[in-house]
Amino acid sequence: MNPGYDKPLYLLPFDHRHSYVSGMFGFQPPLSARQHTEVADSKRLIYDGFREALSEGVSIDRAGILVDEEFGAPVLADARASGCVTAVSVEKSGSDEFFFEYGNAFMEHIAAIAPTFAKVLVRYNPEDDEQLNRRQADRLRSLSVACRDAGQRLMFELLVPANAAQLQRCGGDRDAYDRELRPALMCRAIRALQDEDVEPDVWKIEGLDSRADCEELVGTARRGGRRGVGCIVLGRGADEQRVMAWLRTAAAVPGFIGFAVGRTTFWDAVADERKGRATRAEAAGRIAQRYIEWVRIFEQAAAAAPQVAANGS
Repeated sequence: MNPGYDKPLYLLPFDHRHSYVSGMFGFQPPLSARQHTEVADSKRLIYDGFREALSEGVSIDRAGILVDEEFGAPVLADARASGCVTAVSVEKSGSDEFFFEYGNAFMEHIAAIAPTFAKVLVRYNPEDDEQLNRRQADRLRSLSVACRDAGQRLMFELLVPANAAQLQRCGGDRDAYDRELRPALMCRAIRALQDEDVEPDVWKIEGLDSRADCEELVGTARRGGRRGVGCIVLGRGADEQRVMAWLRTAAAVPGFIGFAVGRTTFWDAVADERKGRATRAEAAGRIAQRYIEWVRIFEQAAAAAPQVAANGS
C-alpha cells in the first residue's frame, strides 16, 4: 500500500493521558476504578461536543477523533460505527523516549480497535543523542512495516523539542527556536525517518509561522514520489490567537489537509464542568463551537489561497 491520505481531515485529539490525568484530575497511577471511570466520562464529554459539532454542519467525511484505548475505547467504537475518521494512539504516555503502550502486542490492539489511523507521537530531534534516535527509529520501523503489511494507515505526530545547545543558540528564547531552528530540524527529522523506512500516511506537525516553512515541510513529506502524503497542523495547547494563525498559514499550503487541535478546544470547558462552573451540556456546546471555529478558519483560509501543487521531488 503506497503511503498517503490527502482528503480533508479535521481532527479533535483527546488521547492525552499522563498529563491529562495529573493536570486535570490530580490523579496519580495506579488509578482506582472510580478514578478511571471519571477520566473516561470526561472523554465522553469531549466526544459529545464533537458529535454536537457534526449536528451543526461539520462534514462527517472530514471530521475525526483521536483518543486512547485506555479511556476511550467505547468512544472509538461509536465513532467508527458512525462513519467518522478514528485514530488511536499507540505510544506509551509520559515517556520522553518512544515505547509502545502495549509492548509487542501493539498490532493486536490496533486490529481490535480497527481505526482509520494508528497514531504515534515521537519526540525526535536530529541533533539529539544518536543512540536514542536509533532506538526510536528501530521501533518506528517495526510499526510502519507492520501497518503497511496489514493495510493499516499510520499517522505520525512529530515533536522536535529544543535541546540545551539549540536553545542557547537562540538566547534561551523558545519562540526564536520555533521560528529560526525548528522548521529545518523538522524537515531533517522527516527525511531521516523516511530513510529508515518509516512511512506515515499523515504527518501531524507543530504549527509553523511561515508559509515558506510550510511549503518546505510538505515538499519533504512528499519527496521521492510520496505524493499522496498529507500534513495536519497541531495546536500544542497554545492560546486561541496563535492557533488561528497556525491554521491560516497551513491552510494556504496544498498538502496541509487539516488540523488536530485538542487542549485549546476542550481543556477549559472540561475543567469548568468539573468545578461546577458549567453544566455538561454547556461544556459540550463550548467544545463544539471551538471545533467549528477551527473548521471555519481552516476552510476559509484554504479557499482564499492560490492553490499550487506541492508534491515534493
